[in-house]
Amino acid sequence: MRVMLPSIERPHKLPVVLSRSEVKQLLKTPKLLKHRLVLAMLYGCGLRCFELRNLQLKDLDFDRKMLHIRQGKGRKDRYVPLSQMQARGLKKYITADPPTIWCFNGNDREGNPAQLSAMGVQWIVREARKHSGIQKEITTHSLRHSYATHLLEMGLDIISVKDLLGHADIQTTLTYLHVAQLGRQKPFSPLDRLYTE
Repeated sequence: MRVMLPSIERPHKLPVVLSRSEVKQLLKTPKLLKHRLVLAMLYGCGLRCFELRNLQLKDLDFDRKMLHIRQGKGRKDRYVPLSQMQARGLKKYITADPPTIWCFNGNDREGNPAQLSAMGVQWIVREARKHSGIQKEITTHSLRHSYATHLLEMGLDIISVKDLLGHADIQTTLTYLHVAQLGRQKPFSPLDRLYTE
């Protein structure tokens, strides 16, 4: 029995992906725990901006270390794993600055607690990039791209990555095969070996 793999159409523009050390640098940059957690959730769970903003306290399952993403893109629910580090940080944050409904509160025009705005999330990412010294253009979606790419590089299969990202079509996920450093041998520059052999 032969298995036919779908042809991968090369995307016109490849996503910006951070290295693992750049992600660590970005995550430790903000002074506020809330801001570090926003970045950790975007990267560590591969969340879209609106999914992060819609997170409610009831979506956190610390016992199972899972995050319930309700009504993601295409109005589909999904579960993604929460890391031990995220769970610890979220518990600390919730104890110190208890949100009521939303995991991450912002303020409305009158200064009352409200759902964190998209501009608020983008500001957190922009400020972290600015103060981290990272030169790459980083958006909220860059952290999602980095999540997918790093999972593939760490050995997770493409179908699992598709499900974690909540993609309806595998073609969308296949884009990450162009940026992930996979294969029997990691790609290298010939300059690396020119003077060593």
